[in-house]
Amino acid sequence: MPEHRFHTPEPVELVVRVPSGDVDIETVEGDESLVTLDGDEKLVELTEVRQEGRRIVVELRGRKSFGITISIGDFNFGSGRLHVRARVPHSSSAVLNTASADMKLRGRIRSLESKSASGDLVVNGEIEGHAAVKTVSGDARIDRVSGELRVQSVSGDVIVKSVGASVAAKSVSGDLRVESAREGHVTAQSVSGDIEVGVAPGTNLDVDAGSVSGELASEVPLGSEPGANGDGPVLVVRGKTVSGDFRVFRGQ
Repeated sequence: MPEHRFHTPEPVELVVRVPSGDVDIETVEGDESLVTLDGDEKLVELTEVRQEGRRIVVELRGRKSFGITISIGDFNFGSGRLHVRARVPHSSSAVLNTASADMKLRGRIRSLESKSASGDLVVNGEIEGHAAVKTVSGDARIDRVSGELRVQSVSGDVIVKSVGASVAAKSVSGDLRVESAREGHVTAQSVSGDIEVGVAPGTNLDVDAGSVSGELASEVPLGSEPGANGDGPVLVVRGKTVSGDFRVFRGQ
C-alpha cells in the first residue's frame, strides 16, 4: 500500500481525480498530510500523488488504457477500483472529480467542489466556506455548510442539515432537503422531485414557490415566525417543481 507524506504546516487544497472505488478524507491537527492508495494494482501504479505548493494532487495517469465508459467534464474514466485515503490539516479545501467512487469527508473543510456520476457523497463535519456539488445517480449527505451551497443533481437525493448562506439547486428525478437555512436566498428547481426547506428559528420568511403537478405547503407564516424578532435575518425562498412537492417547514 503506497504512502505519500508531505510537510504541510498550513491548510492545503486537496485535488482528487480518480475513476471508481472510494475516497476517504479526514482533516486532522498537525503539519503533515498523508495519502495512501490501495485497490486495483494497475490503477494504483498509474495514479500519481504530488505536491504543488499548497496543493496536493491525486490523479490517474493514462486514463485511456482503461477504456471510456463515462465522461465528466474533461475527464474520461474506465473500469477498476481505487481506494484513496487522505489526512490533511483542518480547514483544507477539497476538489473531487470521479466517475463512480463514493466520497466521504470528516472534520473541518474550508471549501468543497465535487463532481461525480454514480458515487455517493457524505460529509460529516463542517464546510466552513462554500460547497458546489454535481452528481448523477448519486446521493449527497452534508452536515453543515457555513457559506453558500450550489447543487446540480440528476437521479440523486441531496440532504443538508444546515446552510449558513444562500442555496442554488437544480434537480431532476431527485429530492432536495435543507433542514435549516438562516438567511440569504434559496433558489430551487426540481423535475420529478420534492423540495423541502427548513427555516431556522428567528428568521423572517419571504417565499414564492410553485408546482405544476405537486402540492405546496408552508408551516412558517410569511414575515416573522411567531416569537421571532422582527429585526432577524431574512430568508428569501424561490422555487418551482414539476411533478414534485414544495414544502417549507420550521427548522432548528
